Amino acid sequence: MFKELNDKKTELKKQSEEYKAKRNELNAEASTLAAKRNELNKKTKDLINEAQDFKKLRDENNEKVKEYKVIRDDVNAKANDIFAKIDQIRNENNMGGPSIKDIRKEIDRLEFAQQTEVLTTSKERELVNKITELQKQYVAKKGQLEGNQELKQLLTEAQEIRDQASEHHKVLSEFAQKAQEYHDKMITTFKEADKIRAESDAAHKDFVKFQESADEQHKLFIAAQKEIRDIDKELRKMKKGDVDGKKEAAKADARKDAEDIFDKFKSGGKLTTENLMALQRSGLLK
Repeated sequence: MFKELNDKKTELKKQSEEYKAKRNELNAEASTLAAKRNELNKKTKDLINEAQDFKKLRDENNEKVKEYKVIRDDVNAKANDIFAKIDQIRNENNMGGPSIKDIRKEIDRLEFAQQTEVLTTSKERELVNKITELQKQYVAKKGQLEGNQELKQLLTEAQEIRDQASEHHKVLSEFAQKAQEYHDKMITTFKEADKIRAESDAAHKDFVKFQESADEQHKLFIAAQKEIRDIDKELRKMKKGDVDGKKEAAKADARKDAEDIFDKFKSGGKLTTENLMALQRSGLLK
């Protein structure tokens, strides 16, 4: 039984070291994954902050677009009022054909489309030809109207106001372009943040898996250590029992020898000093 327990203890020590080594290996891998996850989380946070900055810039530029749109529209409204007067005078003087206001409005619409829309080469050429034709009509109509001094004065005033509106529209377009650029950057950055976050989630999932495996190995290590301690206790009990048994056997032998010596003494035999000491040890001689 003593040998079996020692063999079992040896095997448990071997297993315990294996559990410990595997646990440490898994913990090291878990630590690496945790560091990777934390780094990715930080990168995700930085990207989100960057995207929020782009969003703020986009919104600021969109506010400017709204601001300049109101200014542009107010100026255009003034110009339209003057063009309405011009149309009234044209009608009163039987000047037919499209009004100079309508021609100008169509030119502005087409020029805006040319500046803001993505066009094929053929479509852009077609648009440029339309604008050129309308500009010719505008110049012709302007010349017709300039023959009338009142119309000439109104036309000059309307053109100055329209030029102001064009300048406001130019600034508006610049803010709109910046807003779109920041919007595109914001979307790209948010997408990158989502991608990094997905990598972080995967790293965390692997971390949990390795951590759970390490915990399992630790439990096995602890269980093996407990079993080793239990075996040590049992071995100590067995050793103590063996020593106590030997002591009792020695006492019994000494007592038997003492009884033989005592019987010799009672029969009239002489006792040596050694015999007397043996009797003293046995407790028969007090």
